[in-house]
Amino acid sequence: MAAAAIAFSSTGAPAKLSQFSRLRPPIFASLRLPRLSSHFGFGTSSSSSDCASCCAGLRAQVAAVEQPSVGVAQNVEAPVVVVTGASRGIGKAIALNLGKAGCKVLVNYARSSKEAEEVSKEIEACGGQALTYGGDVSKEGDVELMIKTAVDAWGTIDVLINNAGITRDGLLMRMKKSQWQEVVDLNLTGVFLCTQAAAKIMMKKRKGRIINIASVVGLVGNAGQANYSAAKAGVIGFTKSVAKEYASRNINVNAVAPGFIASDMTGKLGEDIEKKILQTIPLGRYGQPEEVAGMVEFLALNPAASYITGQGFKYVYVLLIAGLHH
Repeated sequence: MAAAAIAFSSTGAPAKLSQFSRLRPPIFASLRLPRLSSHFGFGTSSSSSDCASCCAGLRAQVAAVEQPSVGVAQNVEAPVVVVTGASRGIGKAIALNLGKAGCKVLVNYARSSKEAEEVSKEIEACGGQALTYGGDVSKEGDVELMIKTAVDAWGTIDVLINNAGITRDGLLMRMKKSQWQEVVDLNLTGVFLCTQAAAKIMMKKRKGRIINIASVVGLVGNAGQANYSAAKAGVIGFTKSVAKEYASRNINVNAVAPGFIASDMTGKLGEDIEKKILQTIPLGRYGQPEEVAGMVEFLALNPAASYITGQGFKYVYVLLIAGLHH
């Protein structure tokens, strides 16, 4: 059964936009409901007819969720998504996935305007809608104008993906305050500013989803990345706190913490270092940006993610090698 993308109706309730066979990542395609007899203790203490009745009732509830009424479907609007740092890497993959799934996507970039325009063109070539916005998410004025740009174009914001980030690696004893501040300002304060601005729109509608791209180093640390690790750990703590604040307004807030993902950085690693890295990964390869994008797409659009909030998903978890960036 194909997964359905979330759309947002005028009533404020999630409704199915359309069926997308790509929407559900492969890991979710194989999930099945547990047997009720073993999970809830049915069997010798309950008759088979009682169990059958319970199963029938459960199937009816699932069918009601999976098959929205025609009246609701007619009021569906394509979700409006803001993706920061979307000109390349994971951000680009996320923007393309969501655009091809039928979303209206604002592609944010800081300096790579040409690459951002290419992302927008690719979304539009697939029948989607996209626009680009150049701005620094660590600056409050830029963030406010970015949100205003999306709202002026499409009337609202349904999903925010906080992906923008930088690295300024170096051992702590040699790290300049500017290296620390730049990373914390963009990677953590930027998440705060974008979330605060977008949530004002979502709270009025009492619906929305926010996904923050953290990193596994925010959980395990990494030598030479005290600034980056601290910022990403902050993103995870921020996610858990904000999820509790916004839950009553039907806004889901989650984080995805990727491990080693194929990128420009991994492409520059030496053969020896790459070999050591791959030995720590059970699958023996780097993750791909599209695989992370699949998880983000699930959290952003899938009805099955509507009960998930305040969670940090470790994706392609690996133990980092001390001294890797020196």
